[in-house]
Amino acid sequence: MPADPVSDLIARVDGANIRRNLFHLSQDPLPFRKVNHTRPGADKCTLDEADDFLRGQLESYGYVVEAEAVEVQAFACDTSKPKAHQYSLPAQDDPWFTAYNLYAGKRGAELPSEIILFLAHKDSQSWVDSPGAYDNCAGTVAVLEMARVLAQHETRRSIRFLFCNEEHRPWTSVVAATRAKERGDDLVAIFNIDSLGGKSDEDLRAGRKTSATLYTEPEGERFADLMGDVSEHYGIGLHHQKVLRQGPGDDDGSFINAGFPMAVANIGSYPYADPNYHLESDTPDLVDIENVVMATRASLAAGLWVDQNRG
Repeated sequence: MPADPVSDLIARVDGANIRRNLFHLSQDPLPFRKVNHTRPGADKCTLDEADDFLRGQLESYGYVVEAEAVEVQAFACDTSKPKAHQYSLPAQDDPWFTAYNLYAGKRGAELPSEIILFLAHKDSQSWVDSPGAYDNCAGTVAVLEMARVLAQHETRRSIRFLFCNEEHRPWTSVVAATRAKERGDDLVAIFNIDSLGGKSDEDLRAGRKTSATLYTEPEGERFADLMGDVSEHYGIGLHHQKVLRQGPGDDDGSFINAGFPMAVANIGSYPYADPNYHLESDTPDLVDIENVVMATRASLAAGLWVDQNRG
């Protein structure tokens, strides 16, 4: 019987890579990833600069990167609301910007029409000057690292990586999901990677490495179970929660609403407990890199299990 390659592949997830990319995209040189912020002396907004970095990294791994343009507006700031929820819908006459979904992927050797999708929103909040290190630079660099690890690995099914934008309106994952449905894409598993490692100060002080998988439809529950199973089977060591949501939410919700019920979200905790959520203090120095590495390994292991064992 052939050896299970998953242990070797998840061991290649490199915390130094994750940390380096995290700091690049949420501190230096990029303080934010926003359509409505341009650094002094730069000729493009910081979201476009982040896209350039992601594209360069993916191409260095051997991927062809496709960009999908979506017209968006920045959220406004409403200071009458609680601090973490001060976003409000843009006014009708607010300026429009072009933001991009970035796609990369690899064709499956045996069942190329079946697609396993990993996605993360790469933008930071448009209404506040937050680095968005947990939300969602952590998920962005996790998906980037999974792409690196899988670049030379032959999979049975096709793997697709999507870097979208959620902190502006409209969410660009809605466009991605709608167009996937229009194309008739056979998405067999969808893992939304968001805010990995984000947790309460209590969990942080206790040294707990947390993870939560949110599912909305019955088709997603088996992937939520799978996340806990792979953490245990491969000795990853996460304190994992399985959570049923009452309705579609976040970027996985965009795909559920488009008719892909097998979508789940892998996040740091639920209810999300990071005290720096949506604040200027969501900085990379506070990110539990070890927790992000562990959750990246579990997400990758789950996707590889689907690739090897489904059908």
